[in-house]
Amino acid sequence: MPRIEPLVPPYSPAVDRALRRWMPPGVPHEPLRLFRVLHRNPELASRMFTLGAGLLGHGLLPAADREFVIARVTARSGCAYEWGVHAATLAPRAGLGPEQLRATTDVDRGVRPASLTGRHAALLAAVDELHDTARLSEPAWDALRAHYEDAQLLEFLVLAGWYRTISYLANGLLLEEEPWAEPFPVAP
Repeated sequence: MPRIEPLVPPYSPAVDRALRRWMPPGVPHEPLRLFRVLHRNPELASRMFTLGAGLLGHGLLPAADREFVIARVTARSGCAYEWGVHAATLAPRAGLGPEQLRATTDVDRGVRPASLTGRHAALLAAVDELHDTARLSEPAWDALRAHYEDAQLLEFLVLAGWYRTISYLANGLLLEEEPWAEPFPVAP
């Protein structure tokens, strides 16, 4: 049971408009539990929408790289809620396959599948360093720089931090996973 209950329909007209803005057109699902909880504080939700929508819809990183970073950050943060939402929807649309998604969940074993491209291996290592130390070593930075421009590197750092924040939020609220979300893989 979540610590703060998500809003349930019928929504006020203002909340209904705001929630529809958060969900892509034509999505067959109810607005996400996370969004419905955030709208218990509409001002905060509105401020968060700007950055979240900007990162997802107007970013400079390739969509597959963005989703790879999100999957690794949420996996390292133990956030099955957000990992499952992205794994079920945005990651496949961005071109991430099951093997790439699985690589993001091999958290404790330091597994670096040979199938990862150079840039995905660099992203995985950088997310891990940020998660463990809140810093990037010169080798990790140089590995990223081989694939990305300055503006993309700035976006990467914000993206990783944003999804750490989202993980804190979902985990702190004890949000139940969406019924249609991809289940978080259990290590063998």
